[in-house]
Amino acid sequence: MRALAPGVWSSPQLRPEALAGLAESGVRRIVNNRPDGEEPGQPSSSEVQAAAAAAGLDYRWVPISGMPGPDQVSAVSDALEDGAPTVLFCRSGMRSAAAWAMARRLHGDDADALRAAAAAAGYDLSRLPL
Repeated sequence: MRALAPGVWSSPQLRPEALAGLAESGVRRIVNNRPDGEEPGQPSSSEVQAAAAAAGLDYRWVPISGMPGPDQVSAVSDALEDGAPTVLFCRSGMRSAAAWAMARRLHGDDADALRAAAAAAGYDLSRLPL
């Protein structure tokens, strides 16, 4: 997991068996940005959701293919609104980082500061329209 902001992390694919450990570490919400069937062997949203429920985590499925659209950005913004410690994930973490930055931009966060935070976490959002 890579920190984007206090209490917000982006991650590559999370395995269902890892969610209990995340809950024990203080994470309260998982946002899955992977469409089902994106690649062979990935757990389905329903598998991740069941593991999240078993671990006592809130779960949101906001699948993103390519650039996050307005509805996806809004859904990610809603998921982050209460400030609960949240991990967003996709295949590599890049789409999740982009969705986070676009969601924060809706709240007026500075585009350069968002790009810098993402870069510090290892994500290059320099070409993302913020």
